[in-house]
Amino acid sequence: MPRGQRKVVFQSGREITGQELDDIQETVGLFPSLSRTELAATISEHLGWVTLTGGSKINACMKLLEKLESKGLIQLPAIQEQYRQDHTQRPIVPTRRTDHRADIRGKLGNIGPVRVKAVSDEESTGLCNEYISRYHYLGYKKPFGYCLRYLVESDQDLLGCMMFAGAAKALGARDQWIGWAQQERLRNLPWVINNCRFLIFPWVEVKNLASHVLGQVARRLRVDWQCRWGYSPVLVETFVDPAQYSGSCYKAANWQYLGMTTGEGLVRKGKHYRTSPKMIFTRPLEKGFRSLLCSHRLRGGMEQ
Repeated sequence: MPRGQRKVVFQSGREITGQELDDIQETVGLFPSLSRTELAATISEHLGWVTLTGGSKINACMKLLEKLESKGLIQLPAIQEQYRQDHTQRPIVPTRRTDHRADIRGKLGNIGPVRVKAVSDEESTGLCNEYISRYHYLGYKKPFGYCLRYLVESDQDLLGCMMFAGAAKALGARDQWIGWAQQERLRNLPWVINNCRFLIFPWVEVKNLASHVLGQVARRLRVDWQCRWGYSPVLVETFVDPAQYSGSCYKAANWQYLGMTTGEGLVRKGKHYRTSPKMIFTRPLEKGFRSLLCSHRLRGGMEQ
């Protein structure tokens, strides 16, 4: 495609330049025998696309390659069976560690101090995933890209868990509320994150606990995300299924209701799906979030 006819391509908040696209096309053409994973590793290294710890951003690069292929700009090798197996989510088998515990009931002030703890070690991550898989009505789905998990605890026991990941790519009510243009959204979307799972265990019945936890997390989320991923988000969103919940805990924690989703996913070649409309809630994490999301000033780990 002639350079003048190219549309700007963004991936994980990074703009892919025309020269970089030429280099990617050349690399794919020169090494047809490489697997998709090997191509992603090679290209991410060539682009200098690394995490703060120095590792290549292979997953983000893989998404970029798939995006370029969907636009007809490159042709990737066929998916190898080993890659398919490695990237197929395996069922989480419940263990005794997530069995139903003794009921915890009463007033918030009577269960001792409530703490939210960001976790990233293998054991705590697995525990959080298992609880979500076993007790959350949506189950567990491995997030793509950056995510952050929390365990909620008191002196008595664990009370619940939470997970945050990337925001929805396009969301009419949210995007109109923010006021950003398409290019600003594509560039700055990583600074919006999504509370994709929130679980208070079914044996825990403590009034106002959920809103209290949401308030705690909102006050520390930017710092925790910065420590884990090298940049600080400025807005958090979530979706609530009105067939399941009213969203009262989000309202009590000063999240703003923006409206309903359409129930339709992003238009993608050969892919169509519908789901029930969800309520959209957001909470700013930074006072000047709108001006930041509509600007070129955001800097951090996403574009490194």
